[in-house]
Amino acid sequence: MPGVFDRLNKEIENKQKEGGITPLDLVELSPTLRKIMKLMLRELQMTYPRLREVMDAMPEAERLTPNSLDEALASLTEQFWLIRIGEKEKAIYKVNLKRKSGSTLANGIWSSLDQKLKK
Repeated sequence: MPGVFDRLNKEIENKQKEGGITPLDLVELSPTLRKIMKLMLRELQMTYPRLREVMDAMPEAERLTPNSLDEALASLTEQFWLIRIGEKEKAIYKVNLKRKSGSTLANGIWSSLDQKLKK
C-alpha cells in the first residue's frame, strides 16, 4: 500500500511536468512576484516561516505584509512557478524549474568528426 511520502512524491513529479520556469520568464512577473522568486531562486526551497523571516528582515519599503505574501505565494503556486508541499504554517515552497532538453547536436557532430578523421 503506497504511503503518504509516495503520494507526495508522485504529486510533486506530476506538478513538475506541468510547467516550470526559466530565468527569462522572470521578466514577465510583477515586481512583487519577481521579488519572491528572486528570494526563492537563492535557496530553491523555503519553508513558509523562513519566507516570513526573510521578508521581515528586508527594509521596510521592500517588505510585503503577511496578507500580500500569502496572496503572492498562492498566485505563484497557481501559475506553477512554485510547488507547495503542505499547508499554511507547515508549507514548504520549491521552485519549479524547467528541465533543459537534451541536445541532438552532439551526436551529429561527433559522428561527422569521426568520419572526417578516418579519411
